[in-house]
Amino acid sequence: MRCRHCWLAPKFDGDGSRSVTLPVEFFATVIREAKPLGLSGVKLTGGEPLLHTHILEILKLIQKEELNLTIETNGVICDSTIARKIALCRSPFVSVSLDGADPETHEWVRGVPSCYSDALKAVRHLVDAKIEVQLIMSLMRCNKDEVEAMVSLAERLGVGSVKFNIVQPTARGHKMHDAGETLTIEELVDLGRWVEDTLASSTRVRLLYSHPLAFRPFSKIFSSNNGGCGVCGILNILGVLANGSYALCGMGATVPDLVFGHAASDRLVDIWNATPTLLKLREGLPHRLEGICGRCLMKAYCLGSCIAQNYYLSKDIWAPFWYCVEAQKKGIFPKSRISPEAIERSQKRLQPPALGLGA
Repeated sequence: MRCRHCWLAPKFDGDGSRSVTLPVEFFATVIREAKPLGLSGVKLTGGEPLLHTHILEILKLIQKEELNLTIETNGVICDSTIARKIALCRSPFVSVSLDGADPETHEWVRGVPSCYSDALKAVRHLVDAKIEVQLIMSLMRCNKDEVEAMVSLAERLGVGSVKFNIVQPTARGHKMHDAGETLTIEELVDLGRWVEDTLASSTRVRLLYSHPLAFRPFSKIFSSNNGGCGVCGILNILGVLANGSYALCGMGATVPDLVFGHAASDRLVDIWNATPTLLKLREGLPHRLEGICGRCLMKAYCLGSCIAQNYYLSKDIWAPFWYCVEAQKKGIFPKSRISPEAIERSQKRLQPPALGLGA
């Protein structure tokens, strides 16, 4: 793919022959060392994880180790064989990216002809294999009017949920923000409210709109039918990049500061227990979050929404999330989600100084 909004911004590699891919022996080493630390599941993403030359071997290892499996894929090379292998794993969950309800929109975003029909074929293979499938639609100006049509398509395909992603201002996504190809904060907040309050009640498909928790009604956050809580779980994950490096998450491919070691030379137990950034996050979240995130009542659940994104923009792991900052600037951050103490402190700063009048 040549995705316009990609936060990795790799060079185009249509057949997967030139990109770095994680060696299977490194993958096996990571799994072996992570299980004593409590590893319960693996998420395969990329780039495109199914382009990996030894993807079937990787899936077999995940199955053997009885780990939960999540995959994020564009779907174009997911045939019935791969779908059946995924289905053999424990609690398989596959998200397929589909950025338009019609071929023209999706292929404009993804930059490759015929990728729409290939993605639909993948969804059908996965559904036929009895795998839980989710569609992911990244919201931008070109597809904002196709949200309802996407839900209708999901119903026809028989998938369980649709997730609407906010395009992050990272790498190619940053360029889209600068070019005005993404939605404004006002449009994003209004669209999220409509999706959660109106559209969700009209369909059997679970809907998740990926704005921060402060913007979601409590009925959606704590409902058993909420399509997922939308929190990344930063304190309980560790990224492994294609070259075998450990990182805070996949963002390490874009932000070298968030890379901590390598599977070939560093023991995972040492990375997990002694990396300064990881220790700092465990000690400091959520109380060290700054700005609007530090004043938000949801910070203990949200944990700054995306620490890696915050660091990418500011070089500060405690910086507030850009979405919430923009909403605060526009006066549309939900006042009910700001702590009373923070409101009181803000009001005191705005009060004029008292005047002492002499006799």
